[in-house]
Amino acid sequence: MKNAMLTGIIVLTMVGCESKQRYTQNSKEIETVKTIFDNYINGDWDAYKSHYADNAQIFINATENNPANIQELIAQQKIEIEGLSTYSIDTENQNLEMVLDDKGETWVNYWGVWKGTLAANQETFEIPIHITFEFVDGKIVKELGYWDNSKITLAMMQIQAAEAAKSKDTDPEQ
Repeated sequence: MKNAMLTGIIVLTMVGCESKQRYTQNSKEIETVKTIFDNYINGDWDAYKSHYADNAQIFINATENNPANIQELIAQQKIEIEGLSTYSIDTENQNLEMVLDDKGETWVNYWGVWKGTLAANQETFEIPIHITFEFVDGKIVKELGYWDNSKITLAMMQIQAAEAAKSKDTDPEQ
């Protein structure tokens, strides 16, 4: 009788303890992030936007008291790629993981390298990036991105300064 009760308790314990996978490198959310990157590279902004909830909050190199929305993110990205002859995300050396955290939230973390070439002088940049996306019901509701734009920003400022100086030298009225 004791063995039967002990066996019953063990079976109930095993059945009652549902174990969810908390970490994976293969999920529909990860595939969504890969698709978003493809949309970005191809300039398919409508498809890009479709993966975000209408009220998604986006924090790119920003604190959480200054969110952007998806329309603002797309507008900013269009401005940032305007002066580039090429840009891409290195898909060979990227790392993606999906995590179900202690609060039950679903996050996809991305580590990789963004590459871009300035159209004005063909200078190439490789910038390590980290982006994390929170998903609810298959849509991104929160995005946090971190990278250092300073080298490409400085190079663009130097190009603008050189163009302004050249313009001043060729136009005596300036």
